[in-house]
Order: sequence, then C-alpha cells, then structure tokens
Amino acid sequence: MSSGIEQARKTAEGLTDRSYSFGFGNEHSSEAVPGALPQGRNSPQRAPLGLYAEQLSGTAFTEPRAHNRRSWLYRIRPSAAHPPFTRVDNGAVRSAPFTETVPDPNRLRWNPLPEPAPGTDWLAGLWTLGGNGDATQRTGMAVHLYHANAPMTDRVFSDSDGELLIVPERGGLLLVTELGLLAARPGEVALIPRGVRFRVELLDESARGYVCENYGRPFELPDLGPIGANGLANARDFRAPTAAYEDVERPVEVVNKFCGNLWSAVYGHSPLDVVAWHGTHVPYVYDLRRFNVIGSISYDHPDPSIFTVLTSPSDTPGLAGVDFVVFAPRWLVGEDTFRPPYFHRNVMSEYMGLIEGAYDAKAEGFVPGGGSLHNMMSAHGPDRDTFDRASAAELKPQKIDDGLAFMFETRWPVTATRQAATAHHLQQGYDDVWQGLERHFRS
Repeated sequence: MSSGIEQARKTAEGLTDRSYSFGFGNEHSSEAVPGALPQGRNSPQRAPLGLYAEQLSGTAFTEPRAHNRRSWLYRIRPSAAHPPFTRVDNGAVRSAPFTETVPDPNRLRWNPLPEPAPGTDWLAGLWTLGGNGDATQRTGMAVHLYHANAPMTDRVFSDSDGELLIVPERGGLLLVTELGLLAARPGEVALIPRGVRFRVELLDESARGYVCENYGRPFELPDLGPIGANGLANARDFRAPTAAYEDVERPVEVVNKFCGNLWSAVYGHSPLDVVAWHGTHVPYVYDLRRFNVIGSISYDHPDPSIFTVLTSPSDTPGLAGVDFVVFAPRWLVGEDTFRPPYFHRNVMSEYMGLIEGAYDAKAEGFVPGGGSLHNMMSAHGPDRDTFDRASAAELKPQKIDDGLAFMFETRWPVTATRQAATAHHLQQGYDDVWQGLERHFRS
C-alpha cells in the first residue's frame, strides 16, 4: 500500500463523530483555531488572526431564506488572489447541452468502466455518460462515472456549473474540502456544493463510483406530506465537516469547471486555507443504510418516489429537476402483491446504478459499477427470471438486504455522450432480458 493511501486512511479513521457537525440545511459553524471565527458580525473591519473574510454564495442573495445557501469563510488568503485561468483539455468530461448524439428511446445498459491507466486521479478518471438541460442556464443534470487509482496531488477541483453528488461503489474517498474533511465509503454518498473547492484522496488502491452533477436548484430533503414529521432521510444523519485548513506555500493546480469546460490556474499556495467558517453552503456525507424506508404493509408496491433521499425542485411543484433515490435494505410484506418493482412507463427518465449485491428487479446483467438508462416512456420492469420467480413465490415476510441500488431520476430525457453511446462496455442485447416474457392470457 502506498504511503499516500496509508496517510489518507489514517486521517479518515481519525474522523470520529466529534469531527463532524450534524444536520442538513441548517446553519453550521466551525473554527480550526480558537478565536478565528468572528462573533456578532460576518465582516469585521479586521478579521481575527489576520484572516480574510469572504462570502461564498450558492444561491442568489434574495432567494427565500428557506432555500438560501451561503457560507462565510475566514481564510489565509482571499480567493481573489490568483493568476488567470487558461483552458485545458476536458478529458472525458462533457457538459450540457448534450448535442453529440440524439436522445435515444432505447433501453441502454453499461458494464463498469474499464481499468484506468496507472496514475489516474479522480478528476482524470471522471467520465461523462450523458445528461440534459443547459449548464449555462443552471438547468438539468449530468451523469458521470469515475475510476481512479491515484490521489489528486497538489491539485484541487471546483465546479461552477453545479453541485456534485458522489456515490462511491468501490474504494473509499477522503474529500479534502475548503470547509474540512469528509470520508465517503461505499454505502455512503457525499455532496459537494457548487463552487466549493476540494481534493480527492484514496482510501484504497483504486476507487470507482458514480456522480450526479446537478445544475439546478440545490438538493434538499423532500417534503414528507402525509408521511408526517419523520421518515426517509433524517436531517440529523447528514454529517458536515469541521474546519481544517492547509497552510501550504508551493505550486497547486486549481481546476475549475465553468460553462462545460475545464480551466486551470497554478496558485503559489493551497486554496484549501479556510481556518474558520459558518453558513449553509456546506458539504455533507450521508450513510444510505440510515435511510428510514417507508413501504406498504398491506398490498401493492409503492411508487419509487417513496425512496427519495434528496430532490432538486423545479419550477413545477412535484416535478424534480433530479431526484436521488435509494433502494435500501427493507422488508416486503404485501399480501397478494407482485413485490418487485412493477412494469411501467414513466414521464421521468431514470439512470440506475448498483453499489453492491443484486437488484431485486434484475436477476442478471445489472452489476455493481454498471448502470442502466431508461429514458422517458421507455417500457421497463423486472426481467423474465425475476417475473417468474416473484409470480410463484410464497408470500411470507421477506427481507431484502443483499443489494444497494440507487437511481438518478430526472424530468428530461438523458442524452448519452458519444463516448457512452459507442463504449465497449455498453451491453449489447439488453432488450433480450424481456423477450422470454410469455403470453399467459386466458379468455
């Protein structure tokens, strides 16, 4: 094991509950040095300890308080102190609008990304599958995958186009952000807000997973409606970092994704130099196994919206720009009920991924690290083997605990990138999983 991984693991293992601040969407505050955080005001004439006061706004100043996201940072140097950015190669990163191909009504499924070349860090290993909307208009989303085998060394990334929901599938990540440290392992997700700078270090020899880039309204917890005050993802289970700064005086590359392209500048210091901060524009990590599953205790399979962890609302009530949905361990007890997800066609478009185990609607072919895309109104549902097995199963209480799947569900069709539409790991013959569904009609 490399010394970098050993150090990252040691750092991650030192992140106990005391290393985090708990709660989603609330006001957090933290200081790495006592007295660094001003009291009673945000921008005093002289900030404590010779620091610079700086506000990072993730929403417009005048958005409603309930949706407003901003944080005050107290840092060694202001973000304004940097040289010009210049364009660099985008690698395998693509952005909306997606115009390389036409939207495809066919059902598509991919195997995991192939092994990366040695020395591939998280940013270099980022690969865009597709998306929708327009990053310059702050609408829509993108689906990315990553496969990395090296840490980001003296390199920092920020995304001006959207927030990043990172879903590790293999190998843990240590996310070194402006606001502090987050460890995210398979079974957990990390949320990096728009514009927050961060570096990705590895906790294992390689790391693989998924990313939802949300160009639209920041993710929030869904309303619970008639569920009541409790259930689904509980706000108290989200962990925000505490302040941890780098006082580094050496060249550090800062890569910024701006309007779909990557731009780079070499600073003479690390920009992860925030000594104290407070606010609501904050990174988080969340353990999906803490999701409080709500389901039927009488009959019928509930709509998958009941499994929504986070939602990015649109201008139409109830219609999300993108939802993040998890199919977590749960009991199935429905009487006279076909228990796997039912056959359906949907106005929403669905990208599904698998973190571990098997998905209860697909017996074969849908593997961890892979994914499927069912665009709007494309018919889908359980494969033949799953249908036959579930139709004949003895209906007794059944625990689903051998898999962890998720879905990025979005209001618009997902257009695949050219690299995704022509990839060697795009499965051929995906339609065949439904071809054995026989006629059972009896008149």
